[in-house]
Amino acid sequence: MKRTIWILALVVVLLAACGQSSNQDNGKHGGHNEHGAGHDSGEGAMKAEDVKVSFSFPDGNPQSEQDTKLRIQVETSDGSPIEDFDISHEKKLHLIVVNKDLSYFNHIHPEPKAEGAFEIMTRFPAGGEYKLFADFVPTGAAAMTKSEWIKVEGEAAAAVPIQPDDNLTKSVDGKEVTLSEEQFTAGEEATLTFTIKDGKTKDPITNLQQYLGAVGHVVILTEDAEQYLHVHPMEEKATGPDAVFMTTFPKSGVYKIWGQFQHENNVFTVPFVIQVP
Repeated sequence: MKRTIWILALVVVLLAACGQSSNQDNGKHGGHNEHGAGHDSGEGAMKAEDVKVSFSFPDGNPQSEQDTKLRIQVETSDGSPIEDFDISHEKKLHLIVVNKDLSYFNHIHPEPKAEGAFEIMTRFPAGGEYKLFADFVPTGAAAMTKSEWIKVEGEAAAAVPIQPDDNLTKSVDGKEVTLSEEQFTAGEEATLTFTIKDGKTKDPITNLQQYLGAVGHVVILTEDAEQYLHVHPMEEKATGPDAVFMTTFPKSGVYKIWGQFQHENNVFTVPFVIQVP
């Protein structure tokens, strides 16, 4: 009888152990919020924790105001190169570059090379710290983002305080862009509506062009650049004057938002800073 009870207890312990998962995502690189991504990350799919990305400068330490070659290497955690990527909004990899105070923003597209590498020539406007975000989709996996802080040599620019905007209407490249003044709440779905007008006539712009396969793209960062969201529009084929995006702000705090749109073959970027309670 005692032997039977001991065997039953052992079976219960083993079943409990099998029900536990060893996979853990600490969210270090923030979230990739892509409405309607549609990528199937099933049970056997590659996970973000199975992928590592390294950023390097083959020609030496990056110097401000100089053309610099940047190399991005994507591989599995055991060092094998990942060579197959899905095309996401017309590119295999999107690279977002910001500086420490988020006053500088660049969205560029390194070219794929052999054995999981991407390269691009770029230029940093001043010395100091920058954060690089590589945004990509390995074939058969979900969209993922990997990031790293780097140091650029040269004279640093004066720091710009990150302050929430009092006015959510901005003038950029002859356009007047207004971000809807919705009351956002951390952890709840939020709607971001950008309304775009001609800066002089105030007429609604209704002929926005597709930019990277959509009416626009939105990148959002917390003020410490630790939480990252890349948001795509609800209606990709919209032409304005409204471009609507859905996202969720993961926590309370200050966020900087960059909306990117294209009109008359010119891509323009409009930044906003908001406070999420």
